[in-house]
Amino acid sequence: MIETKNYQGEIKGGRQDQQWSVSNRYKMYNPLKQNYGHIKAIEGLLKGVAAVKFISMISFTMRCRFSIDPELRKIDSDELVVYDVELSEFISRKLISLKTGTPEPPISAAQAQSIYDHLVQANITDSEIRKLHVQRIKGNNTKHQ
Repeated sequence: MIETKNYQGEIKGGRQDQQWSVSNRYKMYNPLKQNYGHIKAIEGLLKGVAAVKFISMISFTMRCRFSIDPELRKIDSDELVVYDVELSEFISRKLISLKTGTPEPPISAAQAQSIYDHLVQANITDSEIRKLHVQRIKGNNTKHQ
């Protein structure tokens, strides 16, 4: 699961912190916790379809610099914080790492298709409904600050 961020400045935070800071001026809800919520929603959607391993990746633009737990930059972590320009490289390296540990495909082609079908069905394509969804999420996020 990939969460993208577009901040400028120094990003500070740790895995367990409720909030991260941007240049010691702004606070943001910990993006790993935010992505964890997304992962739980997808897990609920796929319950009974297939057991899926989730990797949480937070991608920031190059307009920032990291002052974060160095473990979040290591490929063996299942929670990764990367720059947008290295995202595809990290995905490729993570896939190689996962395949090395588990040579057999964890899900069948039919399960992969079923997962895709469930995700497409759950996707909000109507722009007005999506706007309401985003507003509701933003309203919930203010509770975390």
